[in-house]
Amino acid sequence: MRLSSTWPRPAIVVAGVAAVLLLAFGWLTRPHMLSARDIPPHVPDPLNGERLFHAGGCASCHGAGLEGGLDLPTAFGTFRVPNISPDRGAGIGGWSDLDFINAMQSGVSPEGTHYYPAFPYSSYTRMTLPDVLDLKSYMDSFAPVSALVPGHDIAFPWSMRRGIGLWKLLYLDASFVLPVAAGQDALEQGRYLVEAVGHCGECHTPRSQLGGLLRNQWLAGAPGLDGEGRVPNITPHADGLADWSERDIVRYLKSGFTPDYDTVGGSMTQVQENLARLPDGDRAAIAAYLKSLPPLPDPPD
Repeated sequence: MRLSSTWPRPAIVVAGVAAVLLLAFGWLTRPHMLSARDIPPHVPDPLNGERLFHAGGCASCHGAGLEGGLDLPTAFGTFRVPNISPDRGAGIGGWSDLDFINAMQSGVSPEGTHYYPAFPYSSYTRMTLPDVLDLKSYMDSFAPVSALVPGHDIAFPWSMRRGIGLWKLLYLDASFVLPVAAGQDALEQGRYLVEAVGHCGECHTPRSQLGGLLRNQWLAGAPGLDGEGRVPNITPHADGLADWSERDIVRYLKSGFTPDYDTVGGSMTQVQENLARLPDGDRAAIAAYLKSLPPLPDPPD
């Protein structure tokens, strides 16, 4: 039987294009995970894990017992902070080291699905694997909590988790923002604590309409993620910390007092209380890092 035309019918063309686009979408958005062979030999150090736990302010969002349940309202919907206690049913007690690493650094669940970047894995991806393992070893020492946390309340199209794979192509970047010359140990330490473990940029840096951090406005201040108020500029600009010395920053992180003897307030209160538990050298390194940043003005509203 001869076809009346050598050209494909429009419906076939449309179906073919749709199939190609669907395959491309699936390939581009696939979760990227580490494997067991990527985990280095390591004897976990829970004491270092405790230091990292406080530097990251884990209890500030997940609760003193890691039970979760905090609501995080955003422009994309309401995210609910999960239970990360060692409970095997409600928490992460059944997770392997590899599961934990992939969650922290790749934003992928043990089931192979993308996590929403309300979980700041875009910062944690800069952590070293030994430090991630140390953090898990400390968290494993908590008592299991069986409290179940409801799922997120996210509107379409943000409710399509697979699309987060495209977001990761744009914004999941393990490179550090501030270049530091070799041998500047204090700056490297401060950069690591601020950009990776402490994930300070997640609140203090403006975001694009897709929720990605604008690295060219790093730590220049941003609207509150819940739409309330403004998170301050912490670069050494006149709009930020230009009048603060490194000693002022260290004192603030330790005591909660500003140079003019005002006190820390709002959501920063818990952050400061956590940072006060770090060794003095960590706070000094954070201060050195902040004062070395390019001074940037407050971004426009």
